Amino acid sequence: MAGAEDLKVLGTRQSMFTVRVLWALKLKGVEYEFIEEDLVHKSSLLLALNPVHKKVPVLVHGGKPIVESKIILEYIDETWKQRPLLPEDPPQRAYARFWAAFIDDKLMEAARKAFATTAEAQAIAVESTTEALNLLEGELQGKKYFSGGEEIGYLDIVAGWIAYWLQFIEEVGGFKAMDSTKFPRLDAWIKNFLQITSVAQNLPPPHELRSIFCAIQDAMQIK
Repeated sequence: MAGAEDLKVLGTRQSMFTVRVLWALKLKGVEYEFIEEDLVHKSSLLLALNPVHKKVPVLVHGGKPIVESKIILEYIDETWKQRPLLPEDPPQRAYARFWAAFIDDKLMEAARKAFATTAEAQAIAVESTTEALNLLEGELQGKKYFSGGEEIGYLDIVAGWIAYWLQFIEEVGGFKAMDSTKFPRLDAWIKNFLQITSVAQNLPPPHELRSIFCAIQDAMQIK
C-alpha cells in the first residue's frame, strides 16, 4: 500500500459516511491511521478539526482537515491518482456529482423520514423513497456498476449505503422500499458491490447497525 503521509481518518465504522472514505482509501491502496470517535462524547480533536458541523468523517492530511464525505472522496481522488474514482470526461464527472447529490439529498432524506415517522407521513416518505430507487434503477440500465465500467467508482461508493445500511433502516423503521423484484438492476448491483473485497472487509457487523438504529428509534420515541 502507498505510504500514509501523515494521513488520519476520524470516524466511526458504523457510519455510512465514514465507510465511504475507508472504501476509497482501500481501493487506492493508501495507508492511513483510523481514529475511532465516540459520537455521544465527541473528542476535543474532532471539535477542533470540524468546528462547524462537529461530525465525522474528517480526513487529516499533513495536519490539514478535510470534511464532508463527498468532498473527501474528491480530495482523495485528486491527491492519489492511482485507481481513479471519478471519470476524466467533464460531462461524465458532472453526471456522477449530480446523481451523488440526488442519492444524499433526495433518497437518503426520504429514507430518513420513513424511518423517523409513522402512519400517513411514513407512507408518503416510503413512496418518495421508492420513487428515488426507481430512478436509480433506470440509471443502471445496461450497467454492472454506476460507473459504467467493470470497477466501482465515485458514484458507487456514494450509493454504497443503499447496498448495506438501507436494509437495517427499513428493518428497524418498520417499512420496505427496496424490493428486488421491482428493482432487479439495483439488486444485482448490490450483490456485485458487496462482493468486492475492499467493500466487504469494511462493513460493520449487522448487530451493531441494528443496535444503533434501535437506539435512535428509542431516542426519538416514535414507535
